[in-house]
Amino acid sequence: MTRFIGHVTDEPDAYRPSDAPRHNSVLVDLVAGLISHELDAEAALPPETRIRNLVLTIRSFILHNLHDPRLTPQTVAAAHHISSRHLHRLFQQEGVTVAALIRHRRLDKARRDLVDPALLDTPGQTIAARCGFTTSAHFSRAFRAAYGISPSEYRKAGLSTDSGRARQGRTCATPAR
Repeated sequence: MTRFIGHVTDEPDAYRPSDAPRHNSVLVDLVAGLISHELDAEAALPPETRIRNLVLTIRSFILHNLHDPRLTPQTVAAAHHISSRHLHRLFQQEGVTVAALIRHRRLDKARRDLVDPALLDTPGQTIAARCGFTTSAHFSRAFRAAYGISPSEYRKAGLSTDSGRARQGRTCATPAR
């Protein structure tokens, strides 16, 4: 819950005013889930609240385990004591597959790490491995498919753009998909 609140408050530009009702609903569900868990009364929650809380828990689990190359929809389902089929149904309602979510989060983390000045001396394949990619070739293909540029080209462009924009007080833009 603190992560959700922190993300919403730390990155307000990432959201539109129209997102507020959804955020309010998620926050109410999280608080209700927390209270019901503490009172051992989770069965009293409405089904939609239990489902939203489960999806949020699963998303958090995925984010915390991106580094693990064995992170798959099957391992996510097993970790939450649900069937793979049920997991896929939950995320079908979200409009994304679990595998696509894992891939997107891994690529996004790698993209950010590639232009992080603190990681300038870290090789691209090391960043890829830290993000759960088992081979640099697979990482490179997935990165190019997602961003239209190789990881090394992105790093060069991002670092040169970053240094130029940093002097002007701006940050590097995300490549188009």
